Amino acid sequence: MNNEGNSDILGKKIFFLYPSTVVQNEVAEELIQQEYEVYIIKDHAVMKKILKRYPDSIVFADIDERMPEKEWEAWIREVMSDPETRNAAIGIITVNGDNTLERKYINSVGVRCGYTVLKADLSSSIKQLYNILISINAKGRRKYIRATTENDTTAAINLPMNGIFINGSIKDISVAGVSCAFDNDPELTINTLVKDIQIKLQTSILKVEGIIFGSRIDGPAKIYVILFTQRINPEVRIKMRKYIQHNLQLKMDNMSK
Repeated sequence: MNNEGNSDILGKKIFFLYPSTVVQNEVAEELIQQEYEVYIIKDHAVMKKILKRYPDSIVFADIDERMPEKEWEAWIREVMSDPETRNAAIGIITVNGDNTLERKYINSVGVRCGYTVLKADLSSSIKQLYNILISINAKGRRKYIRATTENDTTAAINLPMNGIFINGSIKDISVAGVSCAFDNDPELTINTLVKDIQIKLQTSILKVEGIIFGSRIDGPAKIYVILFTQRINPEVRIKMRKYIQHNLQLKMDNMSK
């Protein structure tokens, strides 16, 4: 069993199991943009394996997908009774507003994260999920989701200096800031505002400005920490969050193989 950190501080991982296209593209995406750590899983056997590694997680199971409802009930009961996975908080997502079914999952099965009925207007469903996540402190004390990028050759940073751009590699990134290293130490001055910074994430080049917050030595490299200012275009933040979720999803998928 490996929690890899205290969820009260770092927050909980949120998994959507067999989400429909609408749930994945709209509901999950909205939670990602609100700085929740969200993953998409499309295999219930893999989901249980993940829960053994991250037992303090949240799972929203779309019971309209892949399995008959009775098999869903059996799987959920199995997860909730297994000593290795019973700490996971499970919620139901469905288009079926049947009150009898809802009562079964809430009262008999005892799911902790509610029975959310998806409607044509998703705003009420998303609000219900927000309230659930707030009630179980899903974010913990963490404000921003961060991704490490040392193995991602597409993640790079370019800083303007003396009329040219100096190239660096990104070590980790959130919408709050970035840590990075350069082949040749540019000897950046702490508390300096740097404009026209270029952040390359996969095929996107994002323009930001930031303040040199600090530095540290990590082996042979000097790592600089740059905090972004509040003047970042909101669209840039949206793209950063999409990249961060993609980065984390790839790591989760690779770990689960």
